Amino acid sequence: MRSTQQFSITLPNELADLVRSKVASGEYATDSEVVRDGLRTLAARDRVIETWLREEVAPAYDALKADPSRAVSASDVRAALAAKRKSRE
Repeated sequence: MRSTQQFSITLPNELADLVRSKVASGEYATDSEVVRDGLRTLAARDRVIETWLREEVAPAYDALKADPSRAVSASDVRAALAAKRKSRE
């Protein structure tokens, strides 16, 4: 059984040019290697985002839901950001 599958894809001109330039520069040997590396990078980014959501965002949401007094109003956030920006001037 094959461990690969062949696809036919259509890319916008700027992405096709990017693929060709990566191969022409010697960074990759084939167009397929460029696409595979891009897909691996996309999968890694998705894993990082999923981990962040699971380990940081969901617990923060649960904590806020359990104790709404922990919430900071949008106007307080804006004021804190404005003060921080002003202190940098």
